[in-house]
Amino acid sequence: MTPTRRDVLLAGAALAASAASKVRAAEEPIKIGFWPVASGLPLFVGVERGIFREAGLNVEATKFASAQQVAEAMTAGRIQGSANGTASAALALAEIASPGLFKIICANPSNHKLVLDEFVVGKDSPIKKIGELAGKTVGSGPGIQNVTLAKIVLEKNGVTNAKVIELPIGQHVAALAAGQLDAVYTLEPTGTAGRLKGLTRVLETGVIASYALGHPDAPWFGGSASVTTAFMKEKPEQMKRYVAAYAKAVDWVRKNPDESRTHLDGFTAIDEALAKEVPLSGFTLYNEFTASDIDYFQKFFDVFAERKIFPRTLAVKPLLYTA
Repeated sequence: MTPTRRDVLLAGAALAASAASKVRAAEEPIKIGFWPVASGLPLFVGVERGIFREAGLNVEATKFASAQQVAEAMTAGRIQGSANGTASAALALAEIASPGLFKIICANPSNHKLVLDEFVVGKDSPIKKIGELAGKTVGSGPGIQNVTLAKIVLEKNGVTNAKVIELPIGQHVAALAAGQLDAVYTLEPTGTAGRLKGLTRVLETGVIASYALGHPDAPWFGGSASVTTAFMKEKPEQMKRYVAAYAKAVDWVRKNPDESRTHLDGFTAIDEALAKEVPLSGFTLYNEFTASDIDYFQKFFDVFAERKIFPRTLAVKPLLYTA
């Protein structure tokens, strides 16, 4: 059989690892949970390009059906952290329930320029704007963050009577094509996959920055990569190598955006042939946050506190990892 791109990458990464790295890689694996969205790229790149292996780490990317499941696995100690794209609000709820659970090592800002979040409709839908979804059935990704944000965007557009239904993100395009939904609030690569298949079209991108944060250019830190404090305490040296390697993977994505897109294949719903079309969110490492970034991140958390989704206000700054 002809080797796949992933086979070649993994074989090359294995050959590139030093003897010391191979010894270290024999350590118990570091399991990192991810949700299959485009912003999980640093984890995918780190695994497939051997960046973690070169750091002497045996990192396993563990797929979950929702961000809540990632957070629950972290709480239960089954995984050592989350990849970018894991809903920040889901992590925050886990932190409120289990104080001191994790630290954020990287968050992914998105808006109308750094595209991740969007409303999508069927290709032939007569709907031209979000405000026309009154009385319609609107799909949303699973979990409290997605449902809450979908409702906020609808409300900000004057829609108060739409029926919002949770649905796994991988089913959004099919549900629209089958006419089961009138629209979906979703995350990339859904919009791109549906458009390239000729089944859907994007109604509006960057909706959370525009309607929840109040400015189209605002950074919405909707997903976060993290490490558990248990991992930090139990294996501090290994954890520091992991954080450094994750930062190296982020740097690789930034410098090689086109090539990095190929790593979406196998981790998300889009294959390598279509990956070049997928827009990318940004990535902000723990030591790159500006005061403005933290303010917008806090505003996002405050929205959930105001709506009583969070039982109390949660401060963002103490959640950021410090070397």
